[in-house]
Amino acid sequence: MKIEEFDFNLPEELIAQTPLKDRAASRLLIVNPFSKEIEHHQFPHIVDELNAGDCLVLNDTRVMPARLFGIKEETGAHIEVLLLKQLEKNRWETLVKPAKRVKIGTTISFGDGLLRATCTDVLDHGGRIFEFSYEGIFYEVLEKLGEMPLPPYIHEKLEDRERYQTVYAKEIGSAAAPTAGLHFTEEILEKIRNKGVEIVFITLHVGLGTFRPVSSETIEEHEMHSEFYSISESAAETINRVKEQGGNVIAVGTTSTRTLETVASKYDGKIKAEQGWTDIFIYPGYEFKCIDGLITNFHLPKSTLVMLVSALAGKETIFHAYSEAIKERYRFFSFGDAMFIRPKA
Repeated sequence: MKIEEFDFNLPEELIAQTPLKDRAASRLLIVNPFSKEIEHHQFPHIVDELNAGDCLVLNDTRVMPARLFGIKEETGAHIEVLLLKQLEKNRWETLVKPAKRVKIGTTISFGDGLLRATCTDVLDHGGRIFEFSYEGIFYEVLEKLGEMPLPPYIHEKLEDRERYQTVYAKEIGSAAAPTAGLHFTEEILEKIRNKGVEIVFITLHVGLGTFRPVSSETIEEHEMHSEFYSISESAAETINRVKEQGGNVIAVGTTSTRTLETVASKYDGKIKAEQGWTDIFIYPGYEFKCIDGLITNFHLPKSTLVMLVSALAGKETIFHAYSEAIKERYRFFSFGDAMFIRPKA
């Protein structure tokens, strides 16, 4: 399957650069899988789409202020470091700019020495492993020195850091937000609970691989970066019970989807409590084992995410929906509007 099959023309002005003042003011495009029926609503309508006995699964990861600006101690050169994932306590995989200035043994100072990082390894894809040294608690130091790592297609400065966090963000460790969850408010979640819908939280720490373009010519050649996930006993028990009782499991975002499908693929469709790393790549032809419906944003052309939603609803249906969204001037990507792929009847 060629990557080019998942390309489409997106006017640049539809890429949302700033979040809406009101989280719930987003629009909601509803897709009926394997038909071309489309409905246009505002996001609060999602409450009406969920039924008692369903289960809504949200990713409670919290975005780190993972972009750091420092000085190379040997020369005073300015270096940008982006934290990707924690390997051990003080060892992190990172991306750096300019990479050619950072070799094994290079030490970078941030915040007049409040945080220091020494390069211990150079990775094949150009990344760097750093060993960090500091006093106190790492994430508190990061809160002081770091900036939010907004996706490369967002060029506006984010005024309020919390607008790039979901209202239920809890487990710190992501290099990017699970953006489908940005539309939810506490009020909407409360209305959903009051309908008798189970709400469960799982964790997947989003890596920057989410934004990396697919560079291979065919889908089968592409390799996903691995991301850490965690599912609790109570979340697993609730999801399995809902499935057994005939309710629908609705994933909020591709990150929740990938976590659930990773675990369900191991255990014949069942969800078990566990932690691990996933590099699952979902594209057309994949048979879903856990989720029935999906709330998601509108994704990049030729991205692994547009392939995932095409696997769930059918490529023709998704591309029809995207062309309608472009015609109706929906906002795209991280700060954009939402789509709901309904469960099959």
